[in-house]
Amino acid sequence: MTIAAIDFGRLYRDHFAAASHAPKPASAWNSRASGIGLKDLQSPYADAFIARMDLSGASTLLDVGCGAGTICLPLASRLQRVYALDYSDAMLGVLRDHAASLALGNVETLHKAWADDWDDVPPCDIVVASRSTVVEDMESALRKLNGKALRRVYLTNLVGGSFIDPAIPAMLGRKQPPLPDYIYIVNILYRMGVHPRLDYIESDKLPASAGDFASVARQVSWSLGELSADELDRLRDWHAGSASRVPPAPAMRWAFISWDTTPG
Repeated sequence: MTIAAIDFGRLYRDHFAAASHAPKPASAWNSRASGIGLKDLQSPYADAFIARMDLSGASTLLDVGCGAGTICLPLASRLQRVYALDYSDAMLGVLRDHAASLALGNVETLHKAWADDWDDVPPCDIVVASRSTVVEDMESALRKLNGKALRRVYLTNLVGGSFIDPAIPAMLGRKQPPLPDYIYIVNILYRMGVHPRLDYIESDKLPASAGDFASVARQVSWSLGELSADELDRLRDWHAGSASRVPPAPAMRWAFISWDTTPG
């Protein structure tokens, strides 16, 4: 068997199913939208993402899984038209408010999910998907991104398949297989005849020692689901000793994957 015979799209789907980690429903993101202010859009991660982008020859951009506008709003003043696509209507409402505050009149929102029909989504010079590719069918998602990009695609996907320190589920007695990570994307693209560029962005530490306990507990429950009283007690003890733990909590690392959709 050669690599050409391996169906990485099917392997990804099987791995995702085995991880038992369904994508968050739109309602979950709706509940988080109201607390996102303009200053929350600024981060070293967003700066690093945008710094890696090439906007030459581009006048339009499609931001898939845009959230409150972390990537597309800082770029809007450099483009003629920006389309912000997300399945959370509350996030799109916050994004529109932010665009109005910044006097950006060239931003249009599209209320759609990955699995929806994208026939009416306009093709754009550049398509981005920043930290929004936790999907059940990666091959289908990549084909949609590629099909809408006239020049270039930029996306990030988690390295290692876990949004929290992998030691935490083990400590809590939770069996939490990691999600399929970025390497599937590279291989699926290869089978699609696409040869992507690969880089990495490191952002905040995975939650274990990062922040106060309430913040850590929120992040862990967001990833694992509701925690029992006993689990919260164990997490509190874990967090109390995390500052001196060796090795320290790992960093959150994102694979930055990009490719051209036109020759040259």
